[in-house]
Amino acid sequence: MAAEPGAQRLLSTSSFWLCCLLLLGRRAPGAAAARSAFPPQSPGSSIRTFTPFYFLVEPMDTLSVRGSSVTLNCSAYSEPSPKIEWKKDGTFLNLVSDDRRQLLSDGSLFISNVVHSKHNKPDEGYYQCVATVESLGTIVSRTARLTVAGLPRFVSQPEPSSVYAGNSAILNCEVNADLVPFVRWEQNRQPFFLDDRVIKLPSGALLISNATEADGGLYRCVVESGGPPKYSDEAELKVLPDPGITSNLVFLKQPSSLVRVIGQSAVLPCVASGLPVPAIKWMKNEEVLDTESSERLVLLAGSSLEISDVTELDAGTYFCRADNGNDTIEAQAELTVQAQPEFLKRPTNIYAHESMDIVFECEVTGKPTPTVKWVKNGDMVIPSDYFKIVKEHNLQVLGLVKSDEGFYQCIAENDVGNAQAGAQLIILEHAPATTGPLPSAPRDVVASLVSTRFIKLTWRTPASDPHGDNLTYSVFYTKEGLARERVENTSRPGEMQVTIQSLMPATVYIFRVMAQNKHGSGESSAPLRVETQPEVQLPGPAPNIRAYAASPTSITVTWETPLSGNGEIQHYKLYYMEKGTDKEQDVDVSSHSHTITGLKKYTEYSFRVVAYNKHGPGVSTQDVAVQTLSDAPSAAPRNLSLEVRNSKSILIHWQPPPPATQNGQITGYKIRYRKASRKSDVTEILVTGTQLSQLIEGLDRGTEYNFRVAALTVNGTGPATDWLSAETFESDLDETHVPEVPSSLHVRPLVTSIVVSWTPPENQNTVVRGYAIGYGIGSPHAQTIKVDYKQRYYTIENLDPSSHYVITLKAFNNVGEGIPLYESAVTRPHTDTSEVDLFVINAPYTPVPDPTPMMPPVGVQASILSHDTIRITWADNSLPKHQKITDSRYYTVRWKTNIPANTKYKNANATTLSYLVTGLKPNTLYEFSVMVTKGRRSSTWSMTAHGTTFELVPTSPPKDVTVVSKEGKPRTIIVNWQPPSEANGKITGYIIYYSTDVNAEIHDWVIEPVVGNRLTHQIQELTLDTPYYFKIQARNSKGMGPMSEAVQFRTPKADSSDKMPNDQASGSSGKGSRLPDLGSEYKPPMSGSNSPHGSPTSSLDSNMLLVIIVSVGVITIVVVVVIAVLCTRRTTAHQKKKRAACKSVNGSHKYKGNSKDVKPPDLWIHHERLELKPIDKSPDPNPIMTDTPIPRNSQDITPVDNSMDSNIHQRRNSYRGHESEDSMSTLAGRRGMRPKMMMPFDSQPPQQSVRNTPSTDTMPASSSQTCCADHQDAEGATSSSYLASSQEEDSGQSLPTAHVRPSHPLKSFAVPAVPPPGPPSYDPALPSTPLLSQQALNHHLHSVKTASIGTLGRSRPPMPVVVPSAPEVQETARMLDDAESSYEPDELTKEMAHLEGLMKDLNAITTA
Repeated sequence: MAAEPGAQRLLSTSSFWLCCLLLLGRRAPGAAAARSAFPPQSPGSSIRTFTPFYFLVEPMDTLSVRGSSVTLNCSAYSEPSPKIEWKKDGTFLNLVSDDRRQLLSDGSLFISNVVHSKHNKPDEGYYQCVATVESLGTIVSRTARLTVAGLPRFVSQPEPSSVYAGNSAILNCEVNADLVPFVRWEQNRQPFFLDDRVIKLPSGALLISNATEADGGLYRCVVESGGPPKYSDEAELKVLPDPGITSNLVFLKQPSSLVRVIGQSAVLPCVASGLPVPAIKWMKNEEVLDTESSERLVLLAGSSLEISDVTELDAGTYFCRADNGNDTIEAQAELTVQAQPEFLKRPTNIYAHESMDIVFECEVTGKPTPTVKWVKNGDMVIPSDYFKIVKEHNLQVLGLVKSDEGFYQCIAENDVGNAQAGAQLIILEHAPATTGPLPSAPRDVVASLVSTRFIKLTWRTPASDPHGDNLTYSVFYTKEGLARERVENTSRPGEMQVTIQSLMPATVYIFRVMAQNKHGSGESSAPLRVETQPEVQLPGPAPNIRAYAASPTSITVTWETPLSGNGEIQHYKLYYMEKGTDKEQDVDVSSHSHTITGLKKYTEYSFRVVAYNKHGPGVSTQDVAVQTLSDAPSAAPRNLSLEVRNSKSILIHWQPPPPATQNGQITGYKIRYRKASRKSDVTEILVTGTQLSQLIEGLDRGTEYNFRVAALTVNGTGPATDWLSAETFESDLDETHVPEVPSSLHVRPLVTSIVVSWTPPENQNTVVRGYAIGYGIGSPHAQTIKVDYKQRYYTIENLDPSSHYVITLKAFNNVGEGIPLYESAVTRPHTDTSEVDLFVINAPYTPVPDPTPMMPPVGVQASILSHDTIRITWADNSLPKHQKITDSRYYTVRWKTNIPANTKYKNANATTLSYLVTGLKPNTLYEFSVMVTKGRRSSTWSMTAHGTTFELVPTSPPKDVTVVSKEGKPRTIIVNWQPPSEANGKITGYIIYYSTDVNAEIHDWVIEPVVGNRLTHQIQELTLDTPYYFKIQARNSKGMGPMSEAVQFRTPKADSSDKMPNDQASGSSGKGSRLPDLGSEYKPPMSGSNSPHGSPTSSLDSNMLLVIIVSVGVITIVVVVVIAVLCTRRTTAHQKKKRAACKSVNGSHKYKGNSKDVKPPDLWIHHERLELKPIDKSPDPNPIMTDTPIPRNSQDITPVDNSMDSNIHQRRNSYRGHESEDSMSTLAGRRGMRPKMMMPFDSQPPQQSVRNTPSTDTMPASSSQTCCADHQDAEGATSSSYLASSQEEDSGQSLPTAHVRPSHPLKSFAVPAVPPPGPPSYDPALPSTPLLSQQALNHHLHSVKTASIGTLGRSRPPMPVVVPSAPEVQETARMLDDAESSYEPDELTKEMAHLEGLMKDLNAITTA
């Protein structure tokens, strides 16, 4: 009794932890629920465990014969015992009333007296065992095939033949593959027994190797397949004695391609006949097979190859080569190895609750790749909205209901076989709630965001728990009209929003929300009915896409109109791509067919079609692949060489044309040869198959012949090689003994080398295969070099100076080396710089030795063709002028890149004066050099050529993407990344995508472009406490690269310190735009209550600063007036002449004044708007203008009349601060910005004109420029030069511009020279006139833009000030003539009175 409470506590504890696991599983949508091998338990609930239910034995594929009995084994385990049934071809068998088929006690199926005829095959088919346990479920076995051997029928029968003794013979007897095991042979109507010399081939044919007289007789094959035996025709085999003469070498049986399953045996027959008897050897992928030491590789009779216990490593191409000394023939066959399906991951048992989502995982392998289907309780699972196949083979069940319980099986199948694996699903009842209050229903459930594929739900806490910090929530939803509900859980306690993904467009869903606390689930909210948004109607895939080759270089593609066009189809886009490449091309098509031309010959391409309507591109079709037609080769065979065998035969060797120029399957080669003296008499020989050499016999002695070779395809003959010459021997030489001693040996010592020359042995009747040169200091046996028999000299390199060398020379052939000839020489000392003298040995047939190496190629050039291909060309000065290669020389091209520094050279050989280097890296600098080799002589490397491959779009995404929150700015994040590993060019920018929905279509994400190669970027004004997903894409001059993986970042929660600035920002934004991030070090400027940032300062400080500013301004104006008065009194005749000269030279009404002018320069105003910049006493730039790269918003720019565009563009200055603003991130275009306080006057040096700069009230000011002739300082000089250019620019339109020297922060004011008649009037409603946009100069009065006086960041309502407009051109010219450039006292009095009026207006502004 004492143990019972402890057991109950243990039971409650295990139930609690299981519930926790299940709750965690429910919070991972799409993931499998909690899995356990132990049953869940709860107080008062019955125990439910996973029940073992599986097959002990499953049926296997069986071959039977008519009339025999067959047993298909099957046995299943379960408690209680299962009920066994059988299916044939998917239909249950009724075994109760079947006399021939019965169910055995263990569940196996027994079939007696198998029935099989031509028209009645009731027993042949696919069988499956089905096991069922009531109230538990059903499982099915693998499918087994029962094959019944057909009636004996001979496809081929033995035929009479003869064979020479010692050779091989084959007697054919071909039957159905099913009957081969039942074939046997008879000789003279007696059973013929097989042994190591006589075997039966897989086709049923009889192979007799090393035939003897006893093998002669009458042969027939017999098929015994259950019925009466069936005999073939008899055929006589005659064994003939060896005639002692040679016969052609031919294949009696060639290997054929095979397909075998892992573990089976494979036999590759290869039987050749000829005299002498040929020897056969096997090669795989051009490597000789060692059949003697291998246990699995065995040579059968006739040298056929048997491979036992086949593995995947045995797959490949096998070559059978027969050689009898006179001839060589070769055949090949492909062995393909397949594998039955095997499970890498089997489904596992799952516990789950209703409404949850689960995934049964199933991973299989096999060759060919298996297909997977799912079965539930013996019935096929049909994919639907709630049963989905995900990640190729996994089964996902959404919104579980009670009826989903049972056994699920994953069945994998390919051409070789099939296999099954299963798991059980148990739906648990929710555990009863523990004692305690449960939450009430959540309140105010609303769909805050409704899209086409997702809906965001929000709600308030239940009334029973207003705080709700420890509550979790579950959202149940279903399509309207369906009973199957799905559930989505919040990610953490207290969260009151969920985004439901993967919904269907234009579909009604029903939602309800439940809250859970530690005691259990509470009440459900009222159902909420929401309909998703309709999706843009895009076209579906174009049906019946077909492609066929129209020619060797063109393919025609056809298709039909999409079934769901969703409106009129505007056009189609046809995409195509060469197999093995990743570069897809496209072409626009308006019809339902198109022919792509200019393709590569005999090359496979893939095609797909996308339909377009007014909404954009639709769904792409599946790819369809087709190969262009073959054609005759477009290049000649390579590396043609000749070898003189004797006085009547020459052996030819060659290599196939380059793969890209074969244009099809090479079916043979055409050899043409002729005597050099009779070029019109040409003999032609055809060589079939893949043979790459041919012995030409029957030639004349001592005669020169020319040879050339061309490749063949089924389409014709390609170009031939150049003629190559060789001369037959005068007589057949003897090779029964070694050659005699060479007739002479001469040496010529140099500093580090010795030139050796010789003459052949005097007896020319002995074969000489070559010469062996031995040398060394004091002994000739230190080093040995062998050279060709044609060579008559050799240079021994890399010797020590001033050293005594002993040299020996021996001629050799296949018998051995002849008698040596000795010579010694002392190399010259280092100080000996005498020239190398050429010498002639006065002996017959002795050539002049050439100690110098070959000349290296010259003019090496690298021509860039693409991002991975460069063509190397060169010239060879040792060739004739026409650069025709007539000998056996070849060229070696080497190349490398210096990144990384330790890169090794790569080499390739070429027989022409160019080479195509492929497989290079994009945007990479390579260096190339070439050398030439002829026989044993080679040149040095040529001069280096360089080439940089073209750029390619980035092929990898940016790396190491990280997202961090900016300190003190919770709404601002900083994205950092690293460049792509494979940039393939200079990165010109990045694009940042971010969204709150990682599954949203990419066009729904927010885009942040980053210009240049910056690796960090700020994103502002994000929503607090919200998960965001970020992707980055790099771009270069070729296009966009792939996107990085999505990186998730959740913005922090709002602090109390963050709420105030954010609230203020939202309230002060005039147009609802976002504020820029001013940086963590930004200090708010002093401002009034209407400041958009910061908090107001004390009124005392503000008023004091205002008084100081106004005082400084008044003092400055008074000083300017006094200076102007003094200037007027100093006017002389000399100054008048200078002003007259200024007028005659410039011919304009523009003036530039300075302290020496009679007219007060700073009192002239030729502009229509006036505005003051705020005072910036800090030497640092305004942080508002420099912190965040945000361009001006649309409110800051006033449109300019089109007629003035050209002038405005010509007069723009080069203020770099503004240019940097213009080049800033375009992201800020979507956000508002704090207006920059800027004057419309240019603060640059005088040589720059005024720029239309945004200001607080967005009205740019017009300005004018005056002429100065006598100011001699640097400023004056610069201004004069600027004036000339200004007059040139404005020769067409005399538009006024302003120039103000930055002598004081308040700038200076001006008044017109001659006020036009008429009283001043105020017109505040007059529209703003942009800079340089005046159309009529005869307006007398214009409204002037009011200057805003205040501290940095402070703005006040503008007050209109009226200033008369500038005089017209004609009037100005008259003024210059009549006024004599001087003021009268009454005119100066008027100007001063007007200035006093301006000062009053300023005082009114400051006191406002």
